Amino acid sequence: MIKVSTKVLAVTAAAVISMASMVANAAGEMKPFILGSTGTGAVADKVADVKKSLTDNGFEVVGEYSPYDTAHIMIVTNDTLKKAAASHERGGYAAGQRVAITKVGDQLQITYTNPAYMAAAYHVKGDIASVSNSLKTALGSIKEYGPADGLDADDIAGYHYTFGMEYFDEPTTLAEYDSYEEAVAAVEKGLAAGAGGTTKVYRIDVPGKKQTLFGVALSSEKTGNKYMDDTFIMSEIDFKEVRSTAHLPYDILVTGEEVEALHARFRIAINFPDLSMMGSNSFMNIMPSPDAIKESLTQAAGGTVADDF
Repeated sequence: MIKVSTKVLAVTAAAVISMASMVANAAGEMKPFILGSTGTGAVADKVADVKKSLTDNGFEVVGEYSPYDTAHIMIVTNDTLKKAAASHERGGYAAGQRVAITKVGDQLQITYTNPAYMAAAYHVKGDIASVSNSLKTALGSIKEYGPADGLDADDIAGYHYTFGMEYFDEPTTLAEYDSYEEAVAAVEKGLAAGAGGTTKVYRIDVPGKKQTLFGVALSSEKTGNKYMDDTFIMSEIDFKEVRSTAHLPYDILVTGEEVEALHARFRIAINFPDLSMMGSNSFMNIMPSPDAIKESLTQAAGGTVADDF
């Protein structure tokens, strides 16, 4: 485990919080993110240590990027995650876990997606406990966090934000091709060209399945549309004391001959289920974002942008 603080008070507080988290877990409730550890210093100074700790514990770092100056994100996978992803026809979204290093004031936060929460969200099965344990060994585990109240596995699996909002099984079709190979090649080409303000962060192929997951960074530098931009969106929705940076990046999934993405109204809400509908730091402030994200991802996939954007 990476040790970033030796202060007795901090360790004691972490232990108390961790015990509270264990009680919540015993009740079957989960939250989307896990705070591994906190400390001080610069983001860049921790990247190598975090990466080494992950690889030492059996993970492959398949991609990384810095969406803004105060954050660095790594995406990791292993054989267990890939096997779990193969358990569902659209389970490729669970093939990678996201790890973030974020500077918040003087504090450095090392956080990551909760494997059990994501497995429920993406309807996959497998030895998820071993993945959780390996991440805990690599990065620590102070507490689960995100919404004030956790959700149980059934609630996560059937989640949608509110009436009229999309579920997991209502993705957006970005493009269709004559073969899986052609679809993958088209996405690679679009991302390499920066279509729609996109940049490729990673690629994970799911063994034994015609599924490939791409991680996609989104920037308005080329499009001029702030509503699809990683930095803008996170500035509106990621405002709590412990940041949910590991929400990023967004995903494109090739499954067979089709290229799809989770609808942003689901993809954002599943990680921020208690985000207010209206007011400051709310869905209202990013209302155009789902369509803007869809447009960018469609362009990256080589699809046709519909008139309803």
